[in-house]
Amino acid sequence: MAEKKAAPKKTEDENFNFIVRIANSDIDGQKRTVIGIQSIKGVGKRVSHIVIKKAGIDPAVKIGSLPDEKVKELEKLVLTYVEYVPSWVINRQMDYETGADMHLFGNDLDLIQKDDINRMKMIRCYRGVRHETRHKVRGQKTRSNGRKGLTMGVSKKK
Repeated sequence: MAEKKAAPKKTEDENFNFIVRIANSDIDGQKRTVIGIQSIKGVGKRVSHIVIKKAGIDPAVKIGSLPDEKVKELEKLVLTYVEYVPSWVINRQMDYETGADMHLFGNDLDLIQKDDINRMKMIRCYRGVRHETRHKVRGQKTRSNGRKGLTMGVSKKK
């Protein structure tokens, strides 16, 4: 009795990248291109669709199977996103210090958001005071929602 050894199924070719690095973010190569680009902080659905359409890449292709030239082109398009889109699509319009329109990614987004909140706290504006006291900032109701700590309301006698 001769036993046949089953050849292992080859799911990906030898040029497949399981981790793709774009804009200082590691992206899982198994994800589709649209979903993979969204794993960069500061890139959402709209931005990823615009970038992929501009690059001329099929959104259903796995990002790990793209050649290195296409990955570099994608990274360049992501980093220069602000240059080819209208100003209402970017996430930082009229920067406080420079007055320029920017689209922030990754750690830069976190740092500038923290700086903005600290500036609001320092000048004691309404939003800054709400941030300091850890209340809702954007006008939501606070009477019955978003409570933390001890419960409030009617307590039954035992």
